[in-house]
Amino acid sequence: MSVRIAFLGGLGDIGRNSATIEIDGKLALIDCGLMFPEEDMLGVDLVLPDFSSILERAGDLECIVLTHGHEDHVGALPYLLAELNVPVYGTELAVGLARGRIEEAGVTPDLRPVPTGEWVEHGPFRFELVPVSHSIPQGAGIAFDTPEGIIVHSGDFKLDPTPVDGVPTDLPEFAALGTRGVRLLMADSTNAEDPGFVPSESSLGKHLYEIVVEASGRLIAACFASHLHRVQQIVDAAVDANRYVAFLGRSMQRNVPIAESLGLIDIPPDRVLPIEELLELPPEETAIVSTGSQGEPLAALSLMANGSHKWVTIEEGDTVLISARPIPGNETKVSRVINGLLRRGADVYHGENATVHVSGHGAREELKTFINVIRPQAFVPVHGEFRHLAAHAALAEEMRVPEVHLCEDGDAVVLDGGESEHIRGAVPARHVFVDGLGVGETVQGVIRDRKHLAEDGVVIVTVGVDMQTGEVVQGPDLESHGFMDDPSEVFAAAAGLVREELATIDRWPADHEHLRGKVRAATRRAVRSATARRTVVVPIVIEV
Repeated sequence: MSVRIAFLGGLGDIGRNSATIEIDGKLALIDCGLMFPEEDMLGVDLVLPDFSSILERAGDLECIVLTHGHEDHVGALPYLLAELNVPVYGTELAVGLARGRIEEAGVTPDLRPVPTGEWVEHGPFRFELVPVSHSIPQGAGIAFDTPEGIIVHSGDFKLDPTPVDGVPTDLPEFAALGTRGVRLLMADSTNAEDPGFVPSESSLGKHLYEIVVEASGRLIAACFASHLHRVQQIVDAAVDANRYVAFLGRSMQRNVPIAESLGLIDIPPDRVLPIEELLELPPEETAIVSTGSQGEPLAALSLMANGSHKWVTIEEGDTVLISARPIPGNETKVSRVINGLLRRGADVYHGENATVHVSGHGAREELKTFINVIRPQAFVPVHGEFRHLAAHAALAEEMRVPEVHLCEDGDAVVLDGGESEHIRGAVPARHVFVDGLGVGETVQGVIRDRKHLAEDGVVIVTVGVDMQTGEVVQGPDLESHGFMDDPSEVFAAAAGLVREELATIDRWPADHEHLRGKVRAATRRAVRSATARRTVVVPIVIEV
C-alpha cells in the first residue's frame, strides 16, 4: 500500500507550513499555517496555503496534527475548519493557542490535546508526538507509523542542551525510531546555511538581564508573543530589578494567561499591572513586554515608534529591547521602527548591536546530528526559502542519505514498495490571499492594480456629451490622485486631446463604451507624452 505526502506550503518561503499524508485514500494534514504578507502585497492581511486539493476531497480528510503553536503552523486553521471541521491533534499549548483564533471565526473546533511519547490512532493513521526544543514550549516532531514504514516530520527544532523549560529535543526517541527504520524524514531547513550550532536559549538570560538591570528609565521589551521562554526571561530580569510589568498587544495578553494556566511560565501576579496603572509609577519601576518585534504597522511597538500609541509615549531615557530576528522580508519595517524609537530619544538594543536573540532553528551541525541519529532511507528538506532547502538537501547528500528529494510547494513524494518517487506539481499550491473579508487567489489581480495605482496614480476624466449631436457640453474636467503636484498643464493638453478625439466621431448617437475608450485613449496619450508614465485613467461620460 503506497503512502503519498503532498506539500501545500512552506517549501520556498517562510510560512504557510502545511502538508498532507495519504494512506489508504484518507488524508491527514500536518500543520495548517499562514504567512504574513510581504511589502509588495498591498492591502493583503494574510497569506494562506491552497487548500483546494483537500476541499475537493472533503470526505477524505480525517484529522490535522500540529507540530507546535506558531502562527506559521496553526494560523490558517480558522479558514480551513470553517470549511472542514475535523479533529485537530497537538500538544496542550499548540491547541490552546489555536483555540482562540478559531473560536473568534465562529467555529467550534474539535481540539484534542495529546501528550508526547504516546502513540495515537485515528482512522488509518497512527502517530506519535516527539518532544523537540524550539522557541516555544511544547514543540514536537511527528512520527507516523505507515504501511511503508516510519515517516518523521521534525517540526521546527534545535538541539538545545540547556533549554529554559528543561525539555530538550528527545534524541533517544528519534534514535529508537531510526533503529526501527525511518523510511522518510522531513526536517526543518531554516538555518541550513549557518555553520556550527545555535547557542542555547538559556545562554541569552545573562545578556537580557544586564540590559534590564542597567536600564535607568522605563524598559520596553518586544518579542514574539508565542516566544514564552523569552517572555519568562525578560519578566524574571524585570522582577529582579524591582520593576512592575505590563503586557501590551492582543496576542501577548492572550498567550501569557494560556501558558500560565498550563504551568509553562511562572509570573508573580503581584508584579503584573494593567498598563494604565503601570504608567502612574516612576519610569524606573516599570517594564512593558510588548508585541511588534517584526515592525508590524499596527503592533504596539510600531505605534510607539511613530508616536500614535494610546498609552505609551516614548521619552528620553527609555530603554527598548527588541528580542527577535526579523523574518526575511521584514528587515525594512523593523529598521523603520528602530529609527523611530531612536528619534524619540530611546536607547534601543536589537540583534545588530547586542546579544538579545538566539534562533529556535538548528544550524548545520545540529541538522547533521539529527540526520545521523535517524538515518533515514529518504529525505525531504522542509520549512524555508528555496536556498535553505537546497543547502539542507546538499547536506543530506553529503551524509549519504540514499534518496534525497528537493521539493517545492505543490510537489508530492510517493513511497511504494521500497521505492520513492518525486512528482512535481502534484497539487495546486498557489498563494491564497486574505483581503478583509475576501479569501482567494483572485485577489492577485487586485494587487497588480494596487501596485499600478501606487506607482503612477489615477486620473479621472469627466465629460458631458450631447448624444444626438456630439457636442461637448461639459468639461472635460480632470482630477487626479497620486499623480503629480501641479498637473494643470498636462490636464489642459489632455482636455484638448479629448475634444479632438470626440470630434473624429462622425455618427451620432455613439456607443457609450466607444466614447469611454476614446476619452481614455486621448488622456493616456497626453499623460504619456508629458510624463512618460502609464497612469490609470478612469473616464466618466455623462450623456446629455
